[in-house]
Amino acid sequence: MRSSLCVLVGLLSVALWLPAQPEAYPLGPDSQRKPGVPAGVVSQHQHQSKIFPGTVRDYWVYVPSQYSAASPACLMVFQDGAGFVNVDANSRWRVPIVFDNLIHQREMPVTIGVFINPGVLPALSPGTQQNRYNRSYEYDGMSDRYVRFLLDEILPEVGKQYNLSSDPNCRAIGGSSSGAIAAFTAAWHRPDSFRRVLSFIGSYVNLRGGHAYDSLVRKTEPKPIRVFLQDGNRDLNIYSGSWWHANQSLGAALEFGGYDVKTVWGTEAHNNIHGSAILPDALRWIWKDWQQPILPSRKGGERHMVTELLHPASDWELLSEGHRFTEGPAVDAEGNVYFTDVPGDKLWRIDTTGKTTLFKDKPGEVVGMMFGKDGKLYACRRKPAQVITFDAAGNETVLVDGISGNDLAVTAAGEIYMTDPAAHKLWFIGLDRKPRAVHEGISFPNGIVLSPDESMVIVADSDSKWVRSFQRMPDGSLANEEPFYGLEMPDQGGRSGADGMTLDTEGYLYVTTNLGVQICDQPGRVQAILNRPADRNPSNVVFGGPGLEYLYITAVDKVWRRKIRRKGFLPWQPVNPPVPRL
Repeated sequence: MRSSLCVLVGLLSVALWLPAQPEAYPLGPDSQRKPGVPAGVVSQHQHQSKIFPGTVRDYWVYVPSQYSAASPACLMVFQDGAGFVNVDANSRWRVPIVFDNLIHQREMPVTIGVFINPGVLPALSPGTQQNRYNRSYEYDGMSDRYVRFLLDEILPEVGKQYNLSSDPNCRAIGGSSSGAIAAFTAAWHRPDSFRRVLSFIGSYVNLRGGHAYDSLVRKTEPKPIRVFLQDGNRDLNIYSGSWWHANQSLGAALEFGGYDVKTVWGTEAHNNIHGSAILPDALRWIWKDWQQPILPSRKGGERHMVTELLHPASDWELLSEGHRFTEGPAVDAEGNVYFTDVPGDKLWRIDTTGKTTLFKDKPGEVVGMMFGKDGKLYACRRKPAQVITFDAAGNETVLVDGISGNDLAVTAAGEIYMTDPAAHKLWFIGLDRKPRAVHEGISFPNGIVLSPDESMVIVADSDSKWVRSFQRMPDGSLANEEPFYGLEMPDQGGRSGADGMTLDTEGYLYVTTNLGVQICDQPGRVQAILNRPADRNPSNVVFGGPGLEYLYITAVDKVWRRKIRRKGFLPWQPVNPPVPRL
């Protein structure tokens, strides 16, 4: 008896340690044909891409029976289209059937589906050479390349035949595995085109950098997107990471950022069994209240940048447009901001109310600018190559002749530090106005600022992820260089595009980059990224306006500002920021 009892207890103990058996996930009634429900029409097409040169692919278009050309239809895009569009008895996704049922039941809007396969570059000699298969390149990358392919190539073709809504709130995108991260990346880059994301067993791991989303979502200003995430605890765990942990981390990051996110966790592996079973409910959720706009969250977590930095009622406000390329914003003692249109060869002034007026015509292609304690506007000029000042009436004085600088910083005493990208140099111009090279070797020295207490010189390198910090010596020389601030990098291009910079009274550094305005704390860590306005890369940034509580950016042909919860300081009035939290 005792022996049998011991065996039973032993078996029970073993059972507790065995992995849980997967749950059964049968397809429900909304994945089956129903009597009286009209079926939509699916057509097949082929496309040869320019963005992915030489690749060809099939895609399918589903049009519901309720579609009328008189009304713009909602849109939903699926990656790996062949699997999602298939309605055979042995298939599981059956999206056209699910669409038919939900549209008929008015549980989602009238929606045209576009199902796209990844591209293939055909071999020149079939049979002896292999095709190039683009799936990972297109889907797992972190750039905007794939969404540009959708917006510039596929959707215009579909739009020739059907009336597609241009409202991003009426556009969804989804997929499974690498197709899921492709969907998320599309909405991440272009929330002006897609605001609803359906993700099944998403590959948010380091196949091509997707693991970075956990951090980027936490740092980046929330975007107006809604996200449905599904995964199972038996998903892949391989060289690039754990799908199960990556999906949970992304879900936690989205919740931290205040996003409208729904997570559904199961017990399946890397397959479509669980996802297809919950697809109808996932679609109901992703399309809920579809006539109401999806807005970015202003209610982030306790330590999220929304509550730390951004004013909750303020977004980018367009102040000036119609220029060719704006640069060099500089603030005067009253908070007015001056900027240059370099190829247009004009200097402009924006007063504290936001009104723009011309300050000086044809100043000679001025680039970087900064006001000094003497009230004059210091500037780098290209034609001719000089460092000059302008007084309040626009009268100029030449300080240094023969040096082509890009950006400059002016000390309270009137000394100048200047970047020279072409020569890879940093210049110091003392009160004797004799220029002296104090550093060389940075690939593309661009923006330059002084730390709030003027003890450091901070220089952006556009060609790398690093913003360098130098200690300023009494004779103006630079010492103890460190690549101190490490920026987040875009997937495409290999350069940060770091350009103009400014600081607030807390010692936080604001850097314009290809990802937006990156904000670094005093120890050099990126804590926040402000979204680019109107998908334009910012070139420079400065605090200005009433109370120096507004952040102004120049961005291609426009100038914008927004109110934030930090303040700037006038360059000729140094401040001592608080000791940083390490």
